[in-house]
Amino acid sequence: MIMFGGRMLEQQVISGIARAAYVPGLMALRLGPLMEETVRALTDRPDVLLLDATAGDHPRRAGLALHLGAELDVPTVGVTHRPLVAHGEWPSDQRGATSPLMIEDSVVGCWLRTRPGVRPLAVHPGWRLDLGTAVAVITMLTRRRRTPEPLRQARQLARRARTQAANPDRDSQPAKGDLSRGR
Repeated sequence: MIMFGGRMLEQQVISGIARAAYVPGLMALRLGPLMEETVRALTDRPDVLLLDATAGDHPRRAGLALHLGAELDVPTVGVTHRPLVAHGEWPSDQRGATSPLMIEDSVVGCWLRTRPGVRPLAVHPGWRLDLGTAVAVITMLTRRRRTPEPLRQARQLARRARTQAANPDRDSQPAKGDLSRGR
């Protein structure tokens, strides 16, 4: 999905089967090919790709946000609800506050507080973005909600696609109270 100024400009849904079994730390093998296919199906190339995935916060320091960005040569930011292997204290309770996520002595991301009183997000700079830029992008996209709007809308789109695939006759039946179909 491509968004600009809070408006959706384009969306693509690719259905398929995950290419590998679920194994923590190997999401790029499982979902990377489907995600790559989806991004390549877009008419326009995104300026920045947001992923519900890690980058340097990974046992091999190369999570899906880094792999997919490198494969597509598109700057990427990973946003997760918790770190994969990194650790760090939560930031102060004010919007925009950050604190580092570390693996040994290296900063691999940060906690970002998007709203006071709400659990922070883990921000992972991926391909061709530094941590400061990744934080600025996510801060800009979380003015109203904890989750960045493009990720929130992409999740909703994926849920609708799964529901439609599981119930293909649902769209051909008139909705309750809908007199415009079937007459």
